[in-house]
Amino acid sequence: QVQLVESGGGLVQPGGSLRLSCTISGSTLDYHAIGWFRQAPGKEREGVSCINSSDDSTYYGDSVKGRFTISRDSAKNTVYLQMKSLKPEDTAVYYCAADPDYYCSEYGPKGTDFTSWGQGTQVTVSS
Repeated sequence: QVQLVESGGGLVQPGGSLRLSCTISGSTLDYHAIGWFRQAPGKEREGVSCINSSDDSTYYGDSVKGRFTISRDSAKNTVYLQMKSLKPEDTAVYYCAADPDYYCSEYGPKGTDFTSWGQGTQVTVSS
């Protein structure tokens, strides 16, 4: 069974940076598309970014484009989300998700596209 564990969340000041990690076990990263989602209190879940293991193509939501970078390290079975120039509106619980059949496209990921989820990590951007 595929398991995902996120880490790297925390409290950061506006303009700061954080790097989230998502480590997969029970399977190989190379067989899955990995997506990052976030959900703030009272808001719907938002697809932030996605990466395809087949060709390393990526997707970024408009709200994070130019500030966030997704990457993967197959040797470590880990996907990273580097977040820079953080804003208070980036505050949310961030989740990673994996699916062996989904392919990230220009239309962005939806939660229903993924079968395995991590437990989430809190990111708070505040002065």
